[in-house]
Amino acid sequence: MFNTSRRRLLQAMGVGGAATVAGCAGSETIEEDPADTESSPGPAQTDVDTVAADPTELPDPIDRDEPTTHEVTLTVEEVTAEIEPGVTYKYLTFGGQIPGPMVRVRQGDTVELTMESDSDNALPHNVDFHAVYGTGGGAVATTAAPGEQNKMKFRARYPGAFIYHCAVPRLDYHISAGMFGMILVEPKGGLPEADREFYLGQHELYTDKEAGTEGNHKHNMDAMVDENPNYVLLNGEKYAWAAANDGPLTAEVGETVRVFLVCGGPNLSSNFHPIGNVWSRAYRDGGLPEDGDFESYADRNIQTMKVPPGSCMIGEMEMEVPERIKLVDHALSRVRHKGLLAEIDVEGEPDESIYDPDFDGTSNDGPMY
Repeated sequence: MFNTSRRRLLQAMGVGGAATVAGCAGSETIEEDPADTESSPGPAQTDVDTVAADPTELPDPIDRDEPTTHEVTLTVEEVTAEIEPGVTYKYLTFGGQIPGPMVRVRQGDTVELTMESDSDNALPHNVDFHAVYGTGGGAVATTAAPGEQNKMKFRARYPGAFIYHCAVPRLDYHISAGMFGMILVEPKGGLPEADREFYLGQHELYTDKEAGTEGNHKHNMDAMVDENPNYVLLNGEKYAWAAANDGPLTAEVGETVRVFLVCGGPNLSSNFHPIGNVWSRAYRDGGLPEDGDFESYADRNIQTMKVPPGSCMIGEMEMEVPERIKLVDHALSRVRHKGLLAEIDVEGEPDESIYDPDFDGTSNDGPMY
């Protein structure tokens, strides 16, 4: 088993071959490394309209009582897209989106995973699942050169929301450029019912130009080592799901909304806060109870959730009144200057006993408390 995995790794890295790609044995130094390409004064030609995953496109909740086997394919695509209008960047992605597609299974399910690397890619890639018992979370078994694929099989033994991410030697760069996503392992009894679910991913980009400077930006390794990003983003694009761009997301008064956040990093923690609401139930680091006792397990009425790189959170909100909820990192310079914001518009009938924006200072209702 170990020898087979090692052989896969060496083949993917090109060790001993005519077109050697250094990686495991040193730094990646190949002709087409997107991190080493020149920036340009004008934007580059884009391959896709956006890398920002639609937060509403995630698998349905599990509704079965027995384990099953899933065939899952993750395709690595290196694509050029806009961070913001006029600013392009070469992203490294699972499935051409950030975060990568959510994998949703039940505790006890088996996953037969294929990780394939598009033939147009320049770099070797792999995937490390934090939901896997096994060497590197599967990273060695799945390492693949451009145009190749590798497979692994694992059983989801423990419930929770877990990150998956690329784990080649320059993993910090690959994750920063977009190679991360979430696997959700539901407990055997499933999750409590929610009316809507949204899926978001936070990460940082380190580029060689100031944020907002028009042109093609390349990766800045020195800035990443110094942990000084130009952009801190939700879903790979500046304000992607804010009202000014592809948002806002929507909900209705009376609904329960569940938000999944995966923090790729690679360096910064998220301080995830819903302005105008609260995490009525929050599951730190994506942890979920095996016994189904969600009421005792969840943290209640949490204003801001700390989500470290390489981890996740699950938060639920109650939609009490019409409003616009702003999902932010409460290290607020990241909102104002570095591009992190998503918005949810809540529609429905107002309830002035909960919130009255037109209060004139008089009331016949007596003291609130």
